[in-house]
Amino acid sequence: MTMTTARLQRCFNVEDFGPLARASLPRPLYHYIEGGADDEISRYHNTEAFNRYQIIPRCLEDVTQIDMKTTVLGCTVDSPVLLAPTGMTRFFHHQGERAVAQAAEGFNTLYSLSTLSTTSIEDVAAATRGPKMFQLYVLRDPAINEELIDRCRAANYDALCLTVDTVVQGNRERDLHTGMTVPPKPTLRSLVGFAQRPVWVYRYFTSPALEMANLSHHIAEGSSKVSSLGAYINGQFDRALNWRAAEQIAKRWQGPFAIKGVMSAEDARRALDIGATAVIISNHGGRQLDTVPAPIELVAEIADAVGDRLEIILDGGVRRGTHVLKALALGAKACMIGRPYLYGLAAGGQPGVERVLGLLRDEIERAMILSGRASLDKVDGSFLRLAPTPMNRPRAPRF
Repeated sequence: MTMTTARLQRCFNVEDFGPLARASLPRPLYHYIEGGADDEISRYHNTEAFNRYQIIPRCLEDVTQIDMKTTVLGCTVDSPVLLAPTGMTRFFHHQGERAVAQAAEGFNTLYSLSTLSTTSIEDVAAATRGPKMFQLYVLRDPAINEELIDRCRAANYDALCLTVDTVVQGNRERDLHTGMTVPPKPTLRSLVGFAQRPVWVYRYFTSPALEMANLSHHIAEGSSKVSSLGAYINGQFDRALNWRAAEQIAKRWQGPFAIKGVMSAEDARRALDIGATAVIISNHGGRQLDTVPAPIELVAEIADAVGDRLEIILDGGVRRGTHVLKALALGAKACMIGRPYLYGLAAGGQPGVERVLGLLRDEIERAMILSGRASLDKVDGSFLRLAPTPMNRPRAPRF
């Protein structure tokens, strides 16, 4: 057993991967994953809000066979845990997006590739036959957006996701404090953090150069200078993005189509009107606008507004299998995770992601057995009640 394998086996829940990721990554990169916007209230409330709900177990139910399968965005998956799009994944481990996509394939669940990925649409498609979705950021040049959509169709992606909450980047003050740059490069401010992680530095300089793989042919020569890639992308986000543009994207794609960043019943109804098949309730992990509600707090009212005409996916704060089941009981079809699998990736590459997915799968199965629900269709409104007071607890001890 290797040292990495032994460390991963000592992770018994999602939170256990955080310290391993911190020990593996240069300080600026760890805090890039960990941080949120402004005072980071929404970033932490996303998880804490699950404590508003209590599980009501049913007894004397036959739970010999547990069925966690579901169908979402046209894909039949073995678990309601999907992998959210995260940009620049190779910054956190040299195996990057390929490792995450292959881990998702092994668990037969949906992997989402970001526009800002460090592995191309085509290379990910070649690396895995598992269910795949592409997440689109709308850029100022319509030809680039159309090209990305057409490349996804040619590469047989199963679904398209339009992110609508990043027309300008949130105020991520941690990155200013740590000296985070894109691409990452030791600066006077961040030098110590990089010097303390020689394995990461070695991999960085001995692996193929990091680039925005889907956009590299559109980025002017010389844009590999520190911060210029990030400046290019931020400058390309289209603040004129509107419902008409979203409708045109849906028509061009002509397949399962999700809008990510929906935070109100009104917007969910509009998404349905313009041809979306799903909405992803998300505040971008608390990284955009601070003090907005946690996604779990919005599931029920959005489900009431759209009924079964629109699939609802929750993105944000999921750290336990019980969190997933609570979201499903309120009306979600599935949940997405982002930070948890990035921590696993940073800690141990593809085996780290697999360990995260395996722990969540086991937690969901155990909770279904103990609550007397043998299949996901029995995880309904009777599964939950509002707690008289939130069931908060101190942060778990680190052993």
